[in-house]
Amino acid sequence: MKITIDDFQVGGSEPLVFIAGPCAVESEEIILRTAEELKRLSEKYSFPLIFKSSYKKANRTSNDSFSSIGIEKALRILEKVKVQFGLPILTDIHKEEEAAIVAEVADVLQIPAFLCRQTDLIKAAAVTGRVINIKKGQFMAPDDMANAARKAESAGNDRILLTERGTTFGYHNLVVDFRSLVIMRSFGYPVIYDCTHSVQLPGGSEGISGGRPEFILPLARAAVAVGCDALFVETHPQPAKALSDAKSQLRLSAMEDFIKNIRAVRER
Repeated sequence: MKITIDDFQVGGSEPLVFIAGPCAVESEEIILRTAEELKRLSEKYSFPLIFKSSYKKANRTSNDSFSSIGIEKALRILEKVKVQFGLPILTDIHKEEEAAIVAEVADVLQIPAFLCRQTDLIKAAAVTGRVINIKKGQFMAPDDMANAARKAESAGNDRILLTERGTTFGYHNLVVDFRSLVIMRSFGYPVIYDCTHSVQLPGGSEGISGGRPEFILPLARAAVAVGCDALFVETHPQPAKALSDAKSQLRLSAMEDFIKNIRAVRER
């Protein structure tokens, strides 16, 4: 199945889509700076782009971790990206009551991995008519994601994307089983590979999540070779100073080489 977003499609033999942006909306300056560079790259290399950033990080390792600059303020910044750069927006929702509000700005409502079994949340997202990206929980087998998709279908929405982001294996580690891309694609929906969350070490860095960003590119190359319809990449001008996922985001200045490398795999 192909899913139409804005003026392009995700799925089938369509060009590889990039879903990219900072993990969280920290400030207007960082968001607009990142969006401007990503827009430039999308035009230079002719790939469809969805801008991603979370207006709130509800799942935090520590009570002291950054959560949000304020939902309303963050959504207005994302809306500015949409208007100023003409980019579709993807962002997470965490509660049923957020779905309709966020759908006024976002083109894609994302169900976070830890919430992918929440029936009412998925249905609330589906009712908005927006595209829904359901991230596979770190605790779930890929086969089980068929049930998550059916929950959205039961609410009358088959505009569904499914995302792989690694599976919990032992303490503070994630492992990617690339068979999951093939399995989830068999359900008939486009499949996304999240190459930055997959390199996280959840809770493994003194109260925050650690990460191994040196594995972002090789894992992304593997996913594209196996077959995915989009790559999800969190990127930040200065990852070390990011307020969320500082250990696993790709530096914005590295995105161009990353894109060229990935395109070389896709075009073989």
